[in-house]
Formats: sequence, C-alpha cells, structure tokens
Amino acid sequence: MSTAIIGTLYAGATLGAMLAGIPIAFALGAVALVFMLAFMPGASLDTVAQNVYEEMASITLLSIPLFILKGAAIGRSKAGQDLYSAMHAWMHKIPGGLGIANVFACALFAAMAGSSPATCSAIGSAGIPEMRRRGYSGGFAAGIIAAGGTLGILLPPSITMILYAVAAEQSLGRLFLAGIGPGLLLVLLFAAYAAWRFRREFATARAAYVTGGPEHPILAEDRYSMAERFSTLPRVLPFVVLLTGVMVALYGGYATPSETAGLGGLLALALIAAIYGVWRARDVSPILIATLRESTMLMLIIGMSLLYAYVMSYLHISQAAAAAIVAMHLSPWLLLLTILLLVVGLGFFLPPVSIILMTAPIILPPLREAGFDLVWFGVVMTITMEMGLIHPPVGLNIFVIKNIAPDIPLSEIIWGTLPFVILMAVAILVLCVVPGIALWLPDLLLPSTK
Repeated sequence: MSTAIIGTLYAGATLGAMLAGIPIAFALGAVALVFMLAFMPGASLDTVAQNVYEEMASITLLSIPLFILKGAAIGRSKAGQDLYSAMHAWMHKIPGGLGIANVFACALFAAMAGSSPATCSAIGSAGIPEMRRRGYSGGFAAGIIAAGGTLGILLPPSITMILYAVAAEQSLGRLFLAGIGPGLLLVLLFAAYAAWRFRREFATARAAYVTGGPEHPILAEDRYSMAERFSTLPRVLPFVVLLTGVMVALYGGYATPSETAGLGGLLALALIAAIYGVWRARDVSPILIATLRESTMLMLIIGMSLLYAYVMSYLHISQAAAAAIVAMHLSPWLLLLTILLLVVGLGFFLPPVSIILMTAPIILPPLREAGFDLVWFGVVMTITMEMGLIHPPVGLNIFVIKNIAPDIPLSEIIWGTLPFVILMAVAILVLCVVPGIALWLPDLLLPSTK
C-alpha cells in the first residue's frame, strides 16, 4: 500500500475519531496504536511505553506543570480582580479607558499565569459585569476579554511556546523573547479598537440622549482621587515584581526554564498566602487539584501526540507530506500562506497543543527549506492559533466567556470577537512586513549561535 493511501487513511481515521467525540488524547493514541498493529512490526508495540517516555523525558516539558501551578495559584486568588481594579483606577480618564484597562489587565495577567482560559476567567469575572454596568454592549465586553485572554499563549511564560520549542528544536528563551514584541503589538491594536468602539457607542448614546432619550450608563463619568489610585497598588505590585523577577532569572541566565517555573510557582503560592491568606489546606488543595488535573490532561495529550507523530514518521507519512509540499514549488510567501490557512482550519476543531505536535513534522521542514526563521514562524503560528481560541465552532475562550457571562447570547459573543480575529490577521501581516518586531529582542539578548 502506498504512503499516500496510508496517509489518507491515517488522517481520515483521526478526523473520524475526533468527530465521534473521543477525547483528543485517546483519539490520537488509539489511531496510532491501530496503525502500529496494521502497518508496523509486531515488536514495535513492545516499545510504545519506552518511546513515549523517551519523547516526554525532556527537561523543557518539566516546566509545564510548574507554570500551570503558578497560573492556578494566581488565577484562583483575587489577584485578577485586584489587577483589574488598579488598571481601571489609573486609566479611567482615557476615552474607552475601562475597555483599555481590561486589555492591559489581560496582558499582565496572561504574562503572570501563562494560561488563556485562566486569564479570561480571572479578568472577565470582574471586567465583564463592570463594563456592562457602565453601558458597554455585551458583545463588545465579551470580545475584549476573549481576545485579551488569547495573549496567554503568546506572552511568556507560554505553555504553547514551550511545546513549539520542543517540536521545532528551538531555543525556548529566544521564543519567549520573540513573543514580547508581537504581544505588545496586539495589546496596542486591541486597545486602539476598544477606544474606537467606545467612541462609537458613546456617540450613539449621546445622540439618543440629546434627542430626548434616557441617559445611557456609558455617558457616566468615573472619578478617582490620587489617594484612591495609589490604594490599589499594594496588592498588585508584588505580582508585577514576581513577573519581573521570573523574567530576570530566566533571561539573565540565573536559572533554567524549569528552575524558573518552579521558583515562580513557589513564589506565587507564597504571595497569595501573604496577601490573601490562602495558606490553609482547604484553601490550597483546590489549587493543587486544578494543577494536577490540567497537567495530567495536558501531558497525556502531549504523550499521545508524540506517539502519533512517531507513527507518522515511521510510516513516512510526515516525510512524504513535507516532500509533496516542497514539490509544489510554491513561492516562500505562498507556502507560508498555505500553511497558515491549514492552521486556521485545524483551529476550528483542535486546541493549540494538538495542532503544534501534529503538524510540526510536516510543516517545519518545508519552511526551513524556504528560508524562514523558525523562531519567527513560531510567533506567527501562535498568533494564528490565538485566532482559533476565539472563532467558532470550538473557540475555547468563547465558551469560557459564556460560562462567566451566561446572560450574553452566544451569537453576540461570537460577533463581538470577530473584529479581534481581523486584528490578529493584521498583526500577522505586520510581522511578515517587519519581522524584526519579533526578532529584535532575542537577537539583542540571546543572539543565535547558528
């Protein structure tokens, strides 16, 4: 049987298993085992556990549960609400300042937690009710939080970046640094849109009021004294110091990523104990259980994805697919466009973790052959996968928002996120024109040895 037929059967079986509702980890593992039985030597089954263990025995992957612990500690405390309150107090005079404050709060929290759903939940639980109380439309408020939450997989420490570093065999430090510039670009684009959209809604409400309509809540003006502004800082600054300290330890060469993750997790637990009194067993156990549950789920997906990729490689499916792409003789930019459209399509059904581990063996060799910097591509791919977090049918952040704001119709949430999907596409175009936005910082601090 030809490699093309086997590859088609492999892809079809995978799609069928996922459409049947089988959890991703079990779907990938089951398909891999079936094809091992059918097309590989019987002795290969004896090495499944060994192969999976060897692939997962990476010191880089060790940092994932530790970063999850840090995110769970911060996300399950009141740190998100305090961060949001501080940003709101300092930015309330800017037109659309409440929406912009939510964008910046999401960015800072994402950088501390490294998790998109945790950012949506922590900031959205306080931000969405407050924005709606101030007259923001439901879709606008939901879109800001859903899009802001996606920054969790771009700004360091990003679990998605960790997995890409393993799959692409790239420096994790360079990838983390490369995500900072594009992350700030997205923050600015989101903030600019929030200000523009606020002006539109404000103008509409103002026109209705002038013509005799009721006064809309969006027309109300907040006032904070300087004392009130400074009173919001004591609970926020320790976490900002934590973020800064972790970044200095990592990029200053004082600690490895795994050591940095462990340090961040322990310091986060210490901070929530000191600031919020979360130190008793009944308070800490939900954090540890959430960490264990998410880490187990994620590591199981990683393990089965690596087995899935191993079978693809053994059967020469990934090599043949990569060779077929190269044989099309596409121009470099058309090749990039084709691959990004593939990632967008997969984003309709799969989370970023699975997309990276399933596609890396196929898409990275042609991109390397075409001369693309794989660190730069990792950032572009991450932004493309961010789009998948907020577009239907399986946009994870959409359902997180629906869970914390059940009164907002799902259709309204989806329409509210679409402008941010467009802004992400704009950011990708900007990075294609000016790749230095992603590469200047890693080239400055961690120059490549290649």
